[in-house]
Amino acid sequence: MSRFAEPQHPLFQAINRSLDCDRRLWPQDVRLSRAHARMLARIGVLSDDELATLLKGLDQVEAELAAGNFPFRADDEDIHMAIERRLTELVGPVGAKIHTARSRNDQVATDVAMFVRERAEAAIDLLSTLMAVLLERAEEHLDWALPSYTHLQRAQPVYLSHHLLAHFWRFDRDRRRFRHVVDLADELPLGSGAAAGVTFANDRRFLASELGFSRIAENSLDAVSSRDCVLDYLAAAAICTTHLSQLGAEVVLWSSAEFGFCESADRFASGSSLMPQKKNPDAAELLRAKAPRASGALAALLGVLHGLPLTYNKDLQEDKRHLFDAVDTLELALRVAAEQLRALRFNRKRMESAARDEFMAATDIADMLVRAGVPFREAHRRVGALVREAVEQGVTLSQLDDATLRSRLAELDPQAVRSALALEAQLESKISAGGTALARVREQVANARTRLAADA
Repeated sequence: MSRFAEPQHPLFQAINRSLDCDRRLWPQDVRLSRAHARMLARIGVLSDDELATLLKGLDQVEAELAAGNFPFRADDEDIHMAIERRLTELVGPVGAKIHTARSRNDQVATDVAMFVRERAEAAIDLLSTLMAVLLERAEEHLDWALPSYTHLQRAQPVYLSHHLLAHFWRFDRDRRRFRHVVDLADELPLGSGAAAGVTFANDRRFLASELGFSRIAENSLDAVSSRDCVLDYLAAAAICTTHLSQLGAEVVLWSSAEFGFCESADRFASGSSLMPQKKNPDAAELLRAKAPRASGALAALLGVLHGLPLTYNKDLQEDKRHLFDAVDTLELALRVAAEQLRALRFNRKRMESAARDEFMAATDIADMLVRAGVPFREAHRRVGALVREAVEQGVTLSQLDDATLRSRLAELDPQAVRSALALEAQLESKISAGGTALARVREQVANARTRLAADA
């Protein structure tokens, strides 16, 4: 006899069952059960023989799950109950003792925290690989010029190395975010029971040590109901995949015939079912498209958690679908980004041709006026008028005659203006820390190499 007088309706079983999703947590759950059994023996709930029997049974359960021949049953509600049911089948009545002094509430919260920590560490490793590729490609193309863009309009010339390193530092911030995820998930929920704690003197610090946690959750109500670690991971993943989408979008744009700045390797492109000539940058397009999945997972879980009263509610079962999809999406995208970028071919001639657009030197000319004593806003207005005049004449700035230059830039020598219009002069004039002058880029490369080595 149990609390219920009738069996569960098949429809309830269908909506309640989570095994198809949470079976992925079996490595964490087996590890947790081993630690819990050792703790029960430590506080005298299990004898040494009972502990040995349970550990042997858990070894067999683990082997079956790893081999893919674990005998799941239709009435297994989730991976936690399936493992406990199978353990009891294998070792007999002592298997029923494994759930002493724990609830699925603290059990699941602990499994999830362990999973989050593992996948956050994996994300850190994958980000380090991607950053190493970006640094390598930056060093290979140290002095290759191309335009930078604002509003997708040419802005100022930069070195390709400088542009690639912009992505390096974004991913470095992502890496730090995932380290924060690891730290915040480093609190052990296990031992909190269903809500209020348990009536046994659980050695939670022993459990924490066994499972690699540095501290225990201080409040049982918070421990069993919090999914902050999942939110933290999803937030970091959403930002990281957004960065990946921006990288992918640039590859898509730059590989178009209109730009021609780069070309994807054949192994990261596809063709058309109709047009034989096509070479599509599908890998980069998919990097661009994956970001909303991670962002959507974060928004969905925030919706699940919104307004939930303490402590555990079945709503929390929905955390894992969003988490697992975001993990798979992020890890695949990071692997693809690194390998695609490693094989990407850049077109120096096309980039440099675009970078020689003299109108991008307009700010440099305005700065020359400022150095000659002209207030910046006045300098900005006068150089803008000069640009308009060149556009109307259909010429470049250097093709304007001396009289025109003197009429707008009376404080400057026309030949000095023309010298400042040279691509090399524009690039090397950006001497501020973090700028694109080659000396600054070399410093940045050294700093990036140090950062990468320090965190290896």
